[in-house]
Amino acid sequence: MKAPTSEEAPGNVRLIGGEMLLWSDLAAMGGVTEWRGAALELIRRTIPEDGRVLLVGPHPRTLVDDVVARAPSAAVLLRSYPDACALGARHPELEVFCGRLELLDAEEPYDLVLAMDGLLRTHSAEAPAAAWNESLGALADLVAPGGRLVLGVRNDLGVDRFIEARPADRECADDQWAPHGFDPSYPSGPEALDLGLEAAGLSLQRCYAAYPDRRAPRSLLSREALAFELPEALTFPLSARDGDRMLVADPLRLTRLVFRHRLGEELAPLWLVVATRTPRPDGRPRPVELPLGLIEEGPALYELTAAGTRCLPGGQERPIPAGRVVEEILVEACAREDVRTVRELLGRLAEWLESGGDVSAATDSLVYDGERFAAVNPPAGPAVPPGPRVVLCRILWRFAVRLLAAGHHHPWPWPLEADQLTLTLCGMAGRPCDAGDLDRARKLDAELGQPAELAEHAPTYRDLLAARDRLADQLTAALARVSRLETKLSYRERELVRAKAKLRRTQRKATAYRRTLGYRLSRRLARPRKVARRVIRLLSG
Repeated sequence: MKAPTSEEAPGNVRLIGGEMLLWSDLAAMGGVTEWRGAALELIRRTIPEDGRVLLVGPHPRTLVDDVVARAPSAAVLLRSYPDACALGARHPELEVFCGRLELLDAEEPYDLVLAMDGLLRTHSAEAPAAAWNESLGALADLVAPGGRLVLGVRNDLGVDRFIEARPADRECADDQWAPHGFDPSYPSGPEALDLGLEAAGLSLQRCYAAYPDRRAPRSLLSREALAFELPEALTFPLSARDGDRMLVADPLRLTRLVFRHRLGEELAPLWLVVATRTPRPDGRPRPVELPLGLIEEGPALYELTAAGTRCLPGGQERPIPAGRVVEEILVEACAREDVRTVRELLGRLAEWLESGGDVSAATDSLVYDGERFAAVNPPAGPAVPPGPRVVLCRILWRFAVRLLAAGHHHPWPWPLEADQLTLTLCGMAGRPCDAGDLDRARKLDAELGQPAELAEHAPTYRDLLAARDRLADQLTAALARVSRLETKLSYRERELVRAKAKLRRTQRKATAYRRTLGYRLSRRLARPRKVARRVIRLLSG
């Protein structure tokens, strides 16, 4: 393959040294964080109206296009020459630097620096990788007095590290010529991150914990929000399973424990910090209203406020409903084999639906405080609302699918499929359903656009281990029974051999006894007496 030359580059691409001519970070977006609506909203609030913006490292195309469209002046630093050329051709007005971070000599600093992919991809294979604190210092030098830095930092002990069976930094990919995890300056936690920013001359303005994973975060929760006990209605949706990963454990259960023990910041998959540089004595930083949190729920984006949440843009503020998520109550009752609790809760759920409950509700989007049900950010319902029986059947079908897919224990026979379990649950709720209701429930679920997590997702390692242990127990019991039967059969065979040998000895003794003179004489002498007895019986007869 022919190496590209500087003459082939667009006019807005500038080579600064250390560029990688045959390498692309964006070819497959492998390992590059796919920032979505929550991060875009945060960036929109930090973009200055009349300042300069610099993006450092690879970012999703949507994010780059949005920043270029909103910022009065924007520039990008990439180490990959093909990526720089493609970006320069797509945005001719954009200034693109190609090379290593340490070699960027900006004419003047920038009012906003975005390095949301972190500092790992600011290095080049042309030189040894700099330490994390050295790269942070070089990045901080690009921030103007009073300017801001938005930096993404991946947590080496994030909750997703305990979930994934194949961590991304252990896949032996081509970009891992500098193995991660051996840099002592890399932040080991929120406190170390704060100290690193302070050493670089930056002041932390707000630190966000990104969930549910580092690949495609859907929510940003600030340190101030995580300091309080967050309601289940807020934290439950932050750990949805991603079907194309190989998992070690159920992410829902593990993430719920993280929030329950108030370790949401320490075990976040990654941190997103907003830091500022001290302004000059004659200047002051531009005020920016940073949210307490941003949460994506499907196509909707919600901002976390002190009193609840509000839908963006321009939505009304609404309190976060209190109570436990219905799905967790049912899973706990199934684990305890508490069929009575399941029956009572499902009966109350059916009554709530019949009295006008939310048609689009599900067990993973409803909370129950012991008296009433409440929907968590309910989506739009169908144009023609179906009957309560079909709605209940759809809710219980989704729960059955999720219960079996996650491998949770339940008190019903294990060979039951999701459809059979759904009909069983409908009967327990006092609203028996048939196959026709189940088909209409599936169509309703497809119409709402919230498909349940079907069983084609790969089971987790722990599910596989549990299945293996269960099969191993069954095999051990079968082998023990076979061993007992073989022992009993061997004993019976030995007894049969001994009986046959004893019978042969008895037969030989009997044969030898018949050959004796006494036996033959007794037989001869016994015959006349028998004849005499017969004659006497005939004469007397």
